[in-house]
Amino acid sequence: MLFKERFSFNEIQFTARLKSFIFSSQGFPLILMYLTLGILFVVFRMKSVELDYKLVELNQEISKKKLLEKEIEANKAELLSPNSLRELAKRYELKPPKQTQIILIPENWNPNLP
Repeated sequence: MLFKERFSFNEIQFTARLKSFIFSSQGFPLILMYLTLGILFVVFRMKSVELDYKLVELNQEISKKKLLEKEIEANKAELLSPNSLRELAKRYELKPPKQTQIILIPENWNPNLP
């Protein structure tokens, strides 16, 4: 009796129709399909955001590696500069090679061929 006093007849009728639709052979598959689609949408969206974060992280790492590569190339160029090589030659008392010590290797030479 308390239930009937709180709700009107139309509300009770609507609730009964809703329950019968939800648990019917037509309503339940629809609700299940929309629920599945909703969950899949959320999962794919979360995965997309996660992949975006990884992509940003990888791009930052690539930028750092490129900067490091440029620094290494600059250091290599500095070490192989003629002035640096002359300084190293003086320090280790190296002299230019004699003509008999120079061996020319052809560009198309392959050490694996006889």
